[in-house]
Amino acid sequence: MPDFLVAALQLTSTSDVDANLNLAEEQIELASRRGADLIGLPENFAFLGDDKERIEIAKSLHEKCTKFLITMARRYQVVLLGGGYPVLVADSNRTLNRCELVGRDGQLLARYDKIHLFDVDLPEGNTYRESETISPGNQSPPVVEVPGLCRVGLSICYDVRFPELYRDLVDKGAELLMIPAAFTAFTGKDHWQILLQARAIENTAYVVAPAQTGLHYGRRQSHGHAMVIDPWGTVLADAGVMPGAAIAPADKKRVDRIREQMPSLKHRQKQLF
Repeated sequence: MPDFLVAALQLTSTSDVDANLNLAEEQIELASRRGADLIGLPENFAFLGDDKERIEIAKSLHEKCTKFLITMARRYQVVLLGGGYPVLVADSNRTLNRCELVGRDGQLLARYDKIHLFDVDLPEGNTYRESETISPGNQSPPVVEVPGLCRVGLSICYDVRFPELYRDLVDKGAELLMIPAAFTAFTGKDHWQILLQARAIENTAYVVAPAQTGLHYGRRQSHGHAMVIDPWGTVLADAGVMPGAAIAPADKKRVDRIREQMPSLKHRQKQLF
């Protein structure tokens, strides 16, 4: 029997905070009814709109998101990841992009502020400049022992392109990597699944990747395909392109077994790099 069930939720968030949180609760409830013990919400789960409005509502949204995560974790008795929401930086017109992992009793288990910011010009014409309105975090992402489950490492979206971050998480003991995202439709079709599988394979760890999907506002469109991937790189569940969830079992013994069969982590020649 598996140790526990994990759920990577998939949403189409907009600028309507109350509607977003209501839809998020629906998916949390459905996942908990299916037996999920660890549930992840995607990046920007509470708000996905223009930068000006995000900054204007960041203070009140921070308080609302914190209360929401605590309430949901207690109500449905799950370990819950809020995959990314804005937190106003004092005396500035910038926000942090923060994810938080909350235990069944509503206690904060871990917190991470996204350190890699998405500043790109895509061939299809969209330009993204997160650094213009978002401040990067200044702490490496944490690993936390979740009682009764496993050791969980946190990250957010664009981080997935930086393998050294995940190697650091594994060095700190991570057995399961959480990668909540709002991956663009253009990059997602070519890179999303490949990057997730690579992070799982090279670190022999589970990957749980909640995702945004569909059209949010203007030309902002997300790829979808929230996934759960095992330490061998096998996709155990894929949510497709509609709001919903990817739910699959996670087994600590499978992590140990694959790390014994494929001991690449032990074979690293650190002294040469």
